[in-house]
Amino acid sequence: MSHAEQEHGAEYEKEHVHSVYERIAPHFSSTRYKVGIFYRSWPIVEKFLRELPDGSIGLDVGCGNGKYLAVNKNIFIIAFDRGSDASTSAGRALIYVWALEQKDSRRGWDEGHVQDVMVPWVMKDDKKKPNDVEYAAKAPDARTTHYRYYHLYRKGELERNVTEAGGTVLDSGYEKDNWWAIVGRSATDGSNRISPPG
Repeated sequence: MSHAEQEHGAEYEKEHVHSVYERIAPHFSSTRYKVGIFYRSWPIVEKFLRELPDGSIGLDVGCGNGKYLAVNKNIFIIAFDRGSDASTSAGRALIYVWALEQKDSRRGWDEGHVQDVMVPWVMKDDKKKPNDVEYAAKAPDARTTHYRYYHLYRKGELERNVTEAGGTVLDSGYEKDNWWAIVGRSATDGSNRISPPG
């Protein structure tokens, strides 16, 4: 990829991912499902975090409202909302991505649909009370639609990307419109490698 293409990609990501989430963050967080005072966790993510050894240090990249920080009190998680080139020389990572195969969801994406999409986020003001100055200050665009860029992964694509980047797929699967993979560094002999699903 040329330097110009990299710069264009970074600008596109800034405009259609980071800037959009900055604008919709308060509303987005208010739409997450809560159980008591805690936000509901995705089962695979919660299982992954609960199985980590006590004292583990983790990174939550793209943490949103930080809903996974309290899942396992015996580990330390550093959370930030923007992607980075964070990597470790050892350990495991859980990667979660939107799936192309969502024919039964409200979105209806499936094979044959384009993989790079602009997904609307409609800022509704139904949660805003007439005198809620704090909400109005946090979400000044409360009646607009924002379009977020997403790449929809098709079956096996995440695993191939991990392998091509020099990683090892330890486990992978599908959960509620998402593909996920638990990954680690490749062993020199490749003995830990699990073949991507067909």
